[in-house]
Amino acid sequence: MAYDLGKQQVMTPHEEDVYTDIMREFSAMQLARSTTATHWEEIAELILPTSRNTFFYQNFNWPGIKKTDRQVDASGMMALHRFAAICDSLLTPRNMFWHGLEASDPYVMKDRATRLWFEQVTKLLFKYRYKPIANFSAQNQNNYQSLGAFGTGAMFIDEFDGTDYQGTTGIRYKAVPMGELFLKENHQGMIDGFIRWMRMTARQIQQKFPDTFPETLRPALESQNQLQIFNVLHHVCPRTDYDPDRLDARGKPFSSTYLSIEGHCILREGGYRMLPIAASRYDQTPGEVYGRSPAMMVLPALKTLNAQKTTFLKQAHRAADPVLLTADDGLIDMSLRPGAMNKGGVTPDGKLLVHALETGNIQITKEAMQEEKSLINDAFLVTLFQILTETPQMTATEVIERTNEKGILLAPTVGRQSSEYLGPTIVREIDILAHLRDNRGRPILPPMPPRLKEAKGEYDVIYTNPLSRAAKAQETAGFLRTVESVKELVNITGDPSLLDPFEFDVAVPAMADAQAVPESWMSSKMQIGKKRQNRAQSQAEQQKIQALPAQAAMVKAQAVAQKANPQGQPQGQPQQAGGPLQQ
Repeated sequence: MAYDLGKQQVMTPHEEDVYTDIMREFSAMQLARSTTATHWEEIAELILPTSRNTFFYQNFNWPGIKKTDRQVDASGMMALHRFAAICDSLLTPRNMFWHGLEASDPYVMKDRATRLWFEQVTKLLFKYRYKPIANFSAQNQNNYQSLGAFGTGAMFIDEFDGTDYQGTTGIRYKAVPMGELFLKENHQGMIDGFIRWMRMTARQIQQKFPDTFPETLRPALESQNQLQIFNVLHHVCPRTDYDPDRLDARGKPFSSTYLSIEGHCILREGGYRMLPIAASRYDQTPGEVYGRSPAMMVLPALKTLNAQKTTFLKQAHRAADPVLLTADDGLIDMSLRPGAMNKGGVTPDGKLLVHALETGNIQITKEAMQEEKSLINDAFLVTLFQILTETPQMTATEVIERTNEKGILLAPTVGRQSSEYLGPTIVREIDILAHLRDNRGRPILPPMPPRLKEAKGEYDVIYTNPLSRAAKAQETAGFLRTVESVKELVNITGDPSLLDPFEFDVAVPAMADAQAVPESWMSSKMQIGKKRQNRAQSQAEQQKIQALPAQAAMVKAQAVAQKANPQGQPQGQPQQAGGPLQQ
């Protein structure tokens, strides 16, 4: 079958202008990001070799190519993996509901139907987020790795394409590699657009764009070589012709355009109700769109450690297999195998004729390497989480104090992810579920209660992850410190009324909540009342038992007195004889 390889899709003048503008913008963004990409490449060689040679347009890596050939020491790579695990455990632990929802207006939250609705929606969010087809956990981990290595992470959140899955509905997540992503900021420093460069096979392009598949790619689709890849750009930005009253793409605030570079055509024009990507930065330098990472902070230490490890290996090799020094006319062809005998290695009086070359002090090199490893672990937050394991004999108060310290140190850096990453992610998820239908065409989300509908459905995200709880540890630590101080005063003065200002019935549940104690492990107010009633009855019965000896003594004394004075005559008065007194 013959194909016209020079044939291209016929574009309208409007489409031609859009294609040209996007390609021009893409070229400008590549140039603006080139220095940052060079920095990322250097970091990837040291701690994330899987991302090597992926930061420049048209870079190619043969599948399965070795990427660790420039990596001598793996300490930085291990610290990065631990950093990702720390972020996951602090921000998005899978074993708990790490966020909740509530109405923006506190008055609306007094409505029980509203509270139940938000509880149900929260459960639905977690259900769809952690479905196998969503792949959130794996992509979330990749995102944290990108954050620790390159200072920027981005999650693309889209509706799941269930065409080949019997119409299954849901959400799909994809951690976008930094080499594919070009970000744009608005005047307030918020990410409001991007260009994503993707490599797709002809089969993948045909699956996603069956109606606009470029004819120039048809040979690759029908040939035996279906692994040939082609370049596709996805351009998203705020729409300048937005009209909320329209029902087509212009009725959505963000425009979306897919174009094929090889096919030289527009594959699809559409829009989004919300920005489909949640991008976050670990730290930012003024005037830069992309973030700075912990790896960038300690890049000198990473490079130094790599060089030190090279020297250490040379020293260790020489120590284990030493270089021998002999005289010009001395012993030659010396055997170093175990049990070998080398005649002529010493003089008749025992003086050595062969010496090993000094290799230097290996211990000093190990100490220098350990110093660099400590700096790297500090930057990747690993040191903060070694405290509890290194000092296991801490009291409960000391544990809370340590947690408080960790919350203070982590909040300015990791806490930023709540606003830039988790917040936009949750908003995008709710937007998708609000317009999603199940296999029977029914809405995924339950009907909104009347009071919340009157409030226009405005809501806030409430974080209940360990990082948010660590922030509350300061209150717990302050309360316990104060109680400890007052307790010492009680011991000195013997006045227990000094503890009266403390409302323990309020403080204890709050501390339990801050320490992530499950609600089912705590007693309800009714159960607490029953316990106190039973305790009061037990105390009353105990007091009665303790009072029995005294009561028995009193009864005995009364019995003796009654026996001594059976008539009940008052003692000290003579008993009258005869009849009544004579007048």
